[in-house]
Amino acid sequence: LGAVIQVRESDFDDVWLALRQHGLKVCVSRLGKLNPHHALRVTQSGKEIFNEKLSTLRALWSDVTARIATLRDNPQCAEQEMQHRLDLSDPGITPVITFDYGASASVDVACDMWHVTSQSEGASSVTRHSSLVTRHIKLRPAVAILREQGVNSQIEMGHAFDRAGFRAVDVHMTDILSGRVSLKDFRGLAACGGFSYGDVLGAGEGWAKSILFNERARAEFAEFFAREDAFSLGVCNGCQMMSNLKSIIPGADLWPRFVQNQSERYEGRFVSVKVEKSPSILFAGMEGSVIPNVTAHGEGYAEFASAAAAQACSESGLVSGRFVDNHHQPTEKYPLNPNGSPFGLTALTTTTGRATIMMPHPERVHRTVTMSWHPADWGEDSPWMKIFYNAREWVG
Repeated sequence: LGAVIQVRESDFDDVWLALRQHGLKVCVSRLGKLNPHHALRVTQSGKEIFNEKLSTLRALWSDVTARIATLRDNPQCAEQEMQHRLDLSDPGITPVITFDYGASASVDVACDMWHVTSQSEGASSVTRHSSLVTRHIKLRPAVAILREQGVNSQIEMGHAFDRAGFRAVDVHMTDILSGRVSLKDFRGLAACGGFSYGDVLGAGEGWAKSILFNERARAEFAEFFAREDAFSLGVCNGCQMMSNLKSIIPGADLWPRFVQNQSERYEGRFVSVKVEKSPSILFAGMEGSVIPNVTAHGEGYAEFASAAAAQACSESGLVSGRFVDNHHQPTEKYPLNPNGSPFGLTALTTTTGRATIMMPHPERVHRTVTMSWHPADWGEDSPWMKIFYNAREWVG
């Protein structure tokens, strides 16, 4: 029975003293130290008896996993993942933020107003402040948080828009189909991610057809997308759905449809997305940034009618975001591009900039604490919160 511990060189004397004071001196041996050679070296009585590169040892350790993945999944993706795992030049995730972000002045005002009205000053004060509450509610434009059976990101999406100063309203597709709710009452629409219809293949396309083949719903959505004072966002499953509505979305002619990942499996990963310059009102002022985000999809591969169509879309100026490697270059390689989309495409907008679709989930990482890793100096808001503040600023 034993243990191996690693301590900083500067702490060695203190640790050694603590061990001695607790009677453990005879049980402890100094085993080794770090070296700059990226190798494991073992010596005995001053003679080297083992010397091997860590990459070679890692390859041996991962060999069984790689072979299983080759049989189970796309062999090309399995090979790319193995190469990535053994790439000694990979610096890891290195975010680049080109903008300032944080709670906007309008949100601060709203929070201050609620603080005033919540003071325990008696019934008369509640009456005095009631007009302020009414004015505050009117300051929050309504955004429809749209979901279908099985969608599961509506809570995070609603919270992000609420945090940015909107009034997030839960809207189910049955509300639209039955006429209980009209999109005329909203300045924004967010089609949420998750697993509509139990995550069957083509679920996003099925969601879109429930709109296209329903006279009432088609008219509602077509009118909403045509409005110059309204915006829309589709994420993951919602991205798949909106891409299939491009026939009624002005300026979306170049959009692809989204099909099964090249890896042939569901991909839940933490990867880097580079924001490109585009007309998107949501990504305004964010271009050049490289920000980690989460993916959670099985059908995120952007499929075009031809290679020429893919290139035309890539060069159109309508690409808002691309998957990039850890050197910040657009990539099609797995797993840094989880679905293999051409040119790393993962977020697109329209010529008007009012409609934006993307595969990664900004709403799931709009708070820094929900990221699996982030730089230590990031505050409460993650950089992805910027797109929600941008929407609020655009609405005015």
